[in-house]
Parts: sequence; structure tokens; C-alpha cells
Amino acid sequence: MSTPQDVIKPAGPSRTQELAGLFRDNIREYGMLIALIVIMLFFQWRTNQVLLQPLNITNLILQNSYIVVMALGMLLVIVSGHIDLSVGSVVAITGAVAAVLIVKYEVNYFLAGLACLLVGGIIGAVQGFWIAYMKIPAFIVTLAGMLVFRGLTQVVLDGQNIGPFPVAFQKLSTGFIPNPLGGDLHLTSLLVGALVSAVVVYLDIRARRNQRKFKFAVASFPLFVVKNVLISAVIMWLCYLLAQYKGLPNVLIVLAVLIAFYTFVTNRTVIGRRIYALGGNEKAAKLSGVNTARLTFYTFVNMGVLAATAGLILAARFNSATPKAGSGFELDVIAAAFIGGASASGGVGKVIGAVIGAFVMGVMNNGMSIIGIGVDWQQIIKGLVLLLAVYFDVYNKNKA
Repeated sequence: MSTPQDVIKPAGPSRTQELAGLFRDNIREYGMLIALIVIMLFFQWRTNQVLLQPLNITNLILQNSYIVVMALGMLLVIVSGHIDLSVGSVVAITGAVAAVLIVKYEVNYFLAGLACLLVGGIIGAVQGFWIAYMKIPAFIVTLAGMLVFRGLTQVVLDGQNIGPFPVAFQKLSTGFIPNPLGGDLHLTSLLVGALVSAVVVYLDIRARRNQRKFKFAVASFPLFVVKNVLISAVIMWLCYLLAQYKGLPNVLIVLAVLIAFYTFVTNRTVIGRRIYALGGNEKAAKLSGVNTARLTFYTFVNMGVLAATAGLILAARFNSATPKAGSGFELDVIAAAFIGGASASGGVGKVIGAVIGAFVMGVMNNGMSIIGIGVDWQQIIKGLVLLLAVYFDVYNKNKA
């Protein structure tokens, strides 16, 4: 008769099996992260190590900041099962309003910025009303909005560029955090990186404890340690590169706050879960008591505010408002969300995926420009990448 000691316990998954399972369960996010790393390494080689120079990394952040901001809002719109084609025109009109208020009427730039955010929210509310309550497809409403707001930009600016902006306003996009610690190396940026790394590790430890408390499956301890070491190393490496130039750009702080906020909203709040339910199955969500029309309305208001934020960042970066501002941005923003893992049918997508998708597009734009690929071929390549990303989503759904 066998004793308890003789009973053979089933072996747990090996490290390789655990990694394979983790990758399989998060294939879109990890797949695009790996793709981003490969693309960066490829262009680092093709540009003779120019891509990852401190100055170019800073330019990459500045050039893609407004795309990342809008990608956060577009993610929620796509997750809810809709689309917004008007974001580029909203960027233009809010930049135009900012220029008129600040340059022509000498309104305080902070008050003018709040007014522009309000304008963006109103634009989102108007479009959201037609989509949520009048049941007109988002494609049609936002296509109309793209034309209307582009025309209004011409009216507001009278077909002219307006600038320059005050230096304090320009610092929103072109300024850097101060360095009271001094030194040739921007030590304050390294300190900020260390603090951010510590916070990220702490939050992950707390999340792991909560998961174990409620008997949820968690990754093995060695894998948990490796993940946090890698994340901290990437944060410190990025801060070190930036510290060799002028330090952390102000706009990077804005991006970090927005990314943290929307990650919290989508993962930890009721409204975040309801947005995913809305996109996954609108009828089921409605039967569960979710006010689907109001939720759709909110997602477009949010998109309008973020597009206005991007408009302010763009205007500050170029130190003027122009009727052509934001042209084609809607394509890069939508592509960023889809490349980052959002599903074309709604209900699927993560904030970090949208951010990765935005930087995939940004690194490709930057790298192809450095090595001299023409704009025509750049458009062709980006279009093919978007098509492959959506095909990947459809393929995985059919396989499941």
C-alpha cells in the first residue's frame, strides 16, 4: 500500500512551457514588442548607429508624442467598436484656436490651453451625439467632421500661418525638465528613471500579492524577477540616453502620466471594463444594464479632448498654427491602434499595445527618412504593415 510520500505529484510546467504559454496568451502585445525591437535593431544597423543616438531618440519622442496621445483615445474608440477619421482635423482646428487666442488676443497660454481642450471636448460631444443617439455610423459622422473641421481651420486662420507662440507655451513640446543636480550628464533624468523603475516594480509586486491572495495563477518567481529586471533596465537605458543630451522632454512626462492614467482606467475601473464589453457584444452589454449610448458618447468626448491635447503639442512644437496641421494623422493614429493589437471588430486592445504601435510607426518613419527612402515608398511600406497587422488579428481569431 502506497504512503502519501509515494504519491507522484504532477510536474509543473517547465520554464520553456511557461514562457511559451505566456507568449501565446499575449501574442499580439509581445509579438509587436518583439517586432519593435527588431525594427529598431534593423534601422540602427542601416543608419550606421544614428537611430539610437541621444539626439535622435529625443527627436523620436517629440515627433511621435502627439500620435501617442491620440492613439490612447483611438484605442478606446476602436475597442468600443467604432472609428474616428476626424482626429487630424481636430488637431488643426484646436491649434488654430490656440494661435488666435494666444498670439492675436494675447490670452494667457494656460487659459487658452484649457479653452482648446474644451473645444476638443465639444467637438467630440457633437460627433458622439450623432453616433450614439442618432445611430449614424461613426465612419460617416467622423468623415464629415474631417471635412468640416478642416474647412473651419481655414476660416479661423484665414488661410495664413499664425505664430510665433510665447516661449513658455513652446516648452510644452520643446522644453526639458530642469537639472538642479548639475553636471554634464542630466542626473535628474537618471533619478526620475530610478524612481519610475521602483514604482513599476512595487506595483507589480503588489499586483502579484493580490493575485496570490485570491488564488489566481501567477508567473513563476524567476520569470517575475526577470520581467521586472528587464523593464527596469529598459527604463534606465532610455533615461541614460536622454540624459546624455538635454534630459527628459516635458512632453515625455505628459505621455507617461496619460499612459499610466489610461492603463488604470482600462484595467481597474468599471467604465473601462464596460467599454470592452460594449465592443465585444453591444447587445449583451445593454442587456447587462450598461448604458451603451452614453458610453459611446463618452469615448468620443474623450477622443476630442486628446486630439485637442495633441493639437496643442503640435502647435508648440512647430511654434505656429497652420491650415495643413494634422494632415494624415488619422491614418497614423488608427494604424498605431491596430498594429498595437486592437481588433477591427472591437472589444480587444491594450494601452501599452497602442503605445508600441505608435512607436513602430514612428521608428519606421524616422528610420526610412534617415536612410533616404522616398515618401512614396514610405506610404507603401506603412500600408503593408497595417494590412499584415489586421490580417494577423483575423488569422488568430479564425484559428481560435
